[in-house]
Amino acid sequence: MSRGNQRDVDRARAAKRAGGKGTPAKDKDGLTAAQRKERDAKALQEKLAKKQTAEGA
Repeated sequence: MSRGNQRDVDRARAAKRAGGKGTPAKDKDGLTAAQRKERDAKALQEKLAKKQTAEGA
């Protein structure tokens, strides 16, 4: 009941099909957690300011 290299070949095929699906977003942007938090906070502040000016106008 030897499978030979079938298991290895199938794993390689599965990895090829998966491609870059498993890479989290935090690895893509290259920022630390603190930098990401600061960037997101700034974006939210800008969004709120834009919303307030739209409501006031």
